[in-house]
Amino acid sequence: MVRNGKIYLGQTADGREIGLLPAMANRHGLIAGATGTGKTVTLKVLAESFSDLGVPVFLADVKGDLAGMVDPGQVSDDMEQRIRRFGLAGTGFAFHAYPAVFWDVYGKRGMQLRTTISEMGPVLLARILGLNEIQSQILTILFRIADEEQLLLVDTKDLRAMLNYLNDHREQYRQMYGNIAPASIAAILRAVAALEMEGGDLFFGEPALDIRDFFTLGSDGRGMINILDSGSLVNHPALYSTFLLWMLSELFETLPEVGDVQKPKMVFFFDEAHLLFDSAPKELLDKIEQIVRLIRSKGVGIFFITQNPMDVPEGVSAQLNNKIEHGLRAYTPAEQKKVRAAAESMRANPDFDTAEAILNLGIGEAVVSFLDEQGMPGISEKIAVLPPQSRMGAIEDARREQVVKESVLYSKYAVSTDPDSAYEFLQRRGLEEQARAEKEASEAAAAKEQARADAAAAKEQAKAAAAAEREKARADAAQEKARERAEAAEVRKKAAEEKKAENARKRAVKSMAGTVSGTIGREVGKQIGGSFGKFGKTLGGNIGASLGRGILSTLFKN
Repeated sequence: MVRNGKIYLGQTADGREIGLLPAMANRHGLIAGATGTGKTVTLKVLAESFSDLGVPVFLADVKGDLAGMVDPGQVSDDMEQRIRRFGLAGTGFAFHAYPAVFWDVYGKRGMQLRTTISEMGPVLLARILGLNEIQSQILTILFRIADEEQLLLVDTKDLRAMLNYLNDHREQYRQMYGNIAPASIAAILRAVAALEMEGGDLFFGEPALDIRDFFTLGSDGRGMINILDSGSLVNHPALYSTFLLWMLSELFETLPEVGDVQKPKMVFFFDEAHLLFDSAPKELLDKIEQIVRLIRSKGVGIFFITQNPMDVPEGVSAQLNNKIEHGLRAYTPAEQKKVRAAAESMRANPDFDTAEAILNLGIGEAVVSFLDEQGMPGISEKIAVLPPQSRMGAIEDARREQVVKESVLYSKYAVSTDPDSAYEFLQRRGLEEQARAEKEASEAAAAKEQARADAAAAKEQAKAAAAAEREKARADAAQEKARERAEAAEVRKKAAEEKKAENARKRAVKSMAGTVSGTIGREVGKQIGGSFGKFGKTLGGNIGASLGRGILSTLFKN
C-alpha cells in the first residue's frame, strides 16, 4: 500500500506509519526471520505496493502461496481485526487482485521459461552441473571453441554434441589449450545426463526468455508481478539458484544505466536466498557481489529472503541497506551470537534492545530499518506488518491455467522450437566427414586395386620378358651349340681328311719304302747270295727284308 509517497509497510505500537521510500528501493534489502514469522506476508505487501507504483516485480513462489495474488483478498474475522488495528478503514485500503503472470522452468504450472546454453555461459553452467575446477576450465574452452566456430549452443543436445566433437578433436586443440583429458569430458557428459534426468534440459531451448518481457504493465498501469513457480525447482538447489542469478546477470547486461531514480524499474525478490550461496566457489560469490553492487545503477532493486541473515555473505550483506527482520529463535550460544550480529547490522534505537526485540517478535511483527531521503539508515523500528490486499494462499489449477493462457506472452513461449544449432551443424559436418572419409577410402581402395593390377601386369610383363630372355638365351645357346658342333664337325672332318691324307702319305711312303727296302734287300741278298751261294741268297733276302722293315719303321715313326 502506498501512502504519503512511501510504501506503507506497518505501524509502530504508538501508531506511527513506517514505510520504504521508492527512491531507495534499488539500494536493495533483506527480509529475514524464522519459519512462520510472517516473511511471506511482508513480501506480498511489498510486491503489491511496487505493483501499485507501476513497478514490475519478479518473485519466486517456493511454497505456492504467492499465486493467490491474482485474486482479491477475502474478508475474515482476523482480517477485519487487522484492518481496525491499523486504522485502514476509509484510507483507500481495499481487497483486489494484481496483474500477474506465472512462469515455470518445467512448463507445468506456468509459461515455459527457457534460456540457451550460450546465454547461460560457462561459469553458471558449471555450477548447475556441479563441475570441479578442471572440468569447469574445459567447459570454458568448449564455449570459446564454439564461439570461434560460430556454433550456437541452444540446448543440452548441442552441449553433448560439442563435448563429443571436442573429445574427437582434442589433439587438434592440445597445442592451443593444453591437455584435454577424455575422462574430464566423460565426467561433464555424465553431469549433463544427470541434469536431463532431473528435467533441467527443459530449461535450455528456444524461444529463450526475453528479459524485457518482465517489464510489462497490467491493463490498469500497475506493474506486472512475475511469479516463478519454484515448488519443484527448489528441489534442485543448483539449478534454482543459478537460474535466478542468470536472470540478475541478464538484467544487468540488458538494462541501460539510469543512476538514481524516483522509483525502481524492477524489483527482484530472491526467496530461499541461502541456496544461492551454499557451496558457491569464490569466483561465483565475487560475481554475485559485483552484480548486487552494480545493478543498482540500472534501476533494479533486489530483496533477499532467508531464515537467518547470516546466510548472506558479508560482501553481499553490506549492499542490503533496507532491512526487515522478523523473529529469530536462539536456543544455543551460537544462535544467540547470530541474533546479536543481526541486531548490530541495524541502526540501534535507544528505546529498546534490538537483539532482545528480535528474539521476542510475534507473528507478523518485524524490526525494520529503511534508508531515509539522504540515503542514511533509519533508526530501527519495531512494527506490525500490514495485511496484503490480495488473496492469501494457493489457487486452483484451473484458475492458474486460466491466468497462464490469458497472458499476452502465452503464444510467444507456449511452443518450443529447435533451431539449426551446434547439434545439427556438427551432425552435417560428421556426415560430410564420413562421406569424405568413405570417398577417400574408396579412392584408396581403387588406387590399391590399381596398384595391385599394375603390379600384376608388371609381374606378368617381367615374367614374359624373362621367358623371352630365357627363350632367346636357349636359342642363343642352341645356336652356339650348333656352331660349336659345326666347328667340331669341321675340325673332325679336317682331322679325318688330314688323317686320310696322312694315311695315304704313309701308304705311299710305305709302298715306296717297301719298294726301296725290297730293292735294297734284293740287292743285298744278291750280294750276299753271290758270296754265299743259295744259302746266302736266302739269308740275304731275309736280311734285306729286315733292313727294309727297319727303314719303314723308322720312316713311319718319324
